[in-house]
Amino acid sequence: MIDFFNTWFPYIYLYVGGGIFFIAGMILIRKTKAIDMRLKRDRFWWKVLIVGFFYFALIHALLIIAALYL
Repeated sequence: MIDFFNTWFPYIYLYVGGGIFFIAGMILIRKTKAIDMRLKRDRFWWKVLIVGFFYFALIHALLIIAALYL
């Protein structure tokens, strides 16, 4: 069996470490007013970015589980 440091540690590093930069970028976008939340188009893309991050994290986790246990 493959140990934690070869399977889940890279996943945690990718989505926690990368998530910090993602959140920092999203905060920067809001603070510099690069997005206008009054516009429907901008709200849509804001949600796409956030949902997309968690979507890829979930798919990645499911594929790791499938590779380890199926």
